[in-house]
Amino acid sequence: MDILSIVGLVLAFASIIGGQILEGGHIGSLLNGPAFVIVIGGTIGAILLQAPLPIFKRALRHAIWVFMPPQIALEQAIGKIVEWSQIARKEGLLGLENLIQSEPDALAAKGLQLLVDGNEPKDIRHVLEMDLAVREDLDNQAAKLFEGMGGYAPTIGIIGAVLGLIHVMGNLADPSKLGSGIAAAFVATVYGVGLANLICLPLANKLKSVINQQSKLGELVIEGIIAIANGENPRNVESKLQGFVRHNG
Repeated sequence: MDILSIVGLVLAFASIIGGQILEGGHIGSLLNGPAFVIVIGGTIGAILLQAPLPIFKRALRHAIWVFMPPQIALEQAIGKIVEWSQIARKEGLLGLENLIQSEPDALAAKGLQLLVDGNEPKDIRHVLEMDLAVREDLDNQAAKLFEGMGGYAPTIGIIGAVLGLIHVMGNLADPSKLGSGIAAAFVATVYGVGLANLICLPLANKLKSVINQQSKLGELVIEGIIAIANGENPRNVESKLQGFVRHNG
């Protein structure tokens, strides 16, 4: 659980609502059904037009990472790779075959399979780096979907405000409704800017941070697999991989 994400979201909304109350306003003035429908529906519609379905689905799956990011245990990964190195040194590369099915990380499992199949280190590196690059690109596209929503939402909010003002102008004959009508119209702008800057853009940047950490873990796995392929001493393998931890703080 990412406590900072929860605290940040609660603090952002609490500050806005608290500021509204301190200025003498009331929460009810920020509630407007039509504005909500225009901003949320319009933003989602725009992003559906922009994004391919697989990327949209990937973005929905990854959104939970903001509050429950995947565990990036570099030290644990190093320990596991050192064990693989020791097995390979004692039993040969074929001794790693029994570990492939039980390995939860797809990149690591593929690396082990390439090792067992006797591929050259340069070929192993090429295959694994390509897999990692493709995964990173797809994940970043998913994060950029939320960036896109952050770009569309304020503009959709302005559209909602203009539509509200059009409605107000149609009721100029009744001055008593002008004040409340104009206030309601601008709620759409608040929704649009708030959705972009309190949710979508921070969410996109948090996802990019998680994706970057996952890529570092992938790079660590690749370097460890290549070191095993080169027959390096387990102690040297561990020393080399510790650099990822030292430069990750």
